[in-house]
Amino acid sequence: MVAPATTIANAQTSNAACPNGTLTFGVEPYEDAAVLAPAYQPLSDALGKTLGCTIQLNITSNYTAEIEAMRNDKLDIAEFGPLAYVFAQKLANAEIVATFSDSDGNPATYTASITTWPGSGITDISQVGGHSFAYSDPASTSGHLYPAFGLKQNGIDPDTGVQAVYAGSHTSSFEALRNHKVDAGELNSDQISAATAAGEYSPEQFVTLWQSEPIPQDPITVRSTLPPDAKQKIKAALLAFDFTSLPDDVQKMFNSDVGMEGTHMVADSDSYFDEIRSLVSTLNIDLNSLG
Repeated sequence: MVAPATTIANAQTSNAACPNGTLTFGVEPYEDAAVLAPAYQPLSDALGKTLGCTIQLNITSNYTAEIEAMRNDKLDIAEFGPLAYVFAQKLANAEIVATFSDSDGNPATYTASITTWPGSGITDISQVGGHSFAYSDPASTSGHLYPAFGLKQNGIDPDTGVQAVYAGSHTSSFEALRNHKVDAGELNSDQISAATAAGEYSPEQFVTLWQSEPIPQDPITVRSTLPPDAKQKIKAALLAFDFTSLPDDVQKMFNSDVGMEGTHMVADSDSYFDEIRSLVSTLNIDLNSLG
């Protein structure tokens, strides 16, 4: 289910960008809503002002709920994780329009890793089998898909070859590792940045056993059944938005959590997600298996 909507901008006269007077912006719960809302509310507020709309922000209850909400026309704009986007594009016809940028103005990327801690008894990825292992969410790209692939690459069944624990978020997975609640688990580069900024990450406390190639950052999508003019205006507003207009603490959150190093979003391409589609096929993952 989608969490209760929070009205971000005052209702204004219906226009081409929001033919019904309101747009709904969905965000995947890659962290707790209490962490995400203070960042995404100012962004939604600013976009609503630009578009002359009421924008309602929805932090969904889980990754798959966001896909279902888009499929049922309950979201007009949505930020998906890369894996969730692949399913949203296939099942809900989500149309990609923008993503976060790096310092050079290119689409930002991040990495996934399989990590343990000194003293766990694990010194090589081949030794992870049989141990407790923290994933974040079943539909998370860096929190499940890539570490599952990393395990399989090294002869370990990602489902039955480890004692899988789904922590619920990247921060929870990080805390499970940091506090030695699990023997190994996922740890992505965005979480490392966020924890570093919070003074909670010390490199000597972790041992990286495997790391992915760069992964495209979260895409922003629009509902395919919106009028073409509305989709174009939303895309233009996203690409024109200046992140330096946000409060400093909000900018820092986007910097650390989604790798937003540039000042503006940039156009995104569906082809950037072909490797993820390949991994989905390799691991025989379907939406129903993600829970």
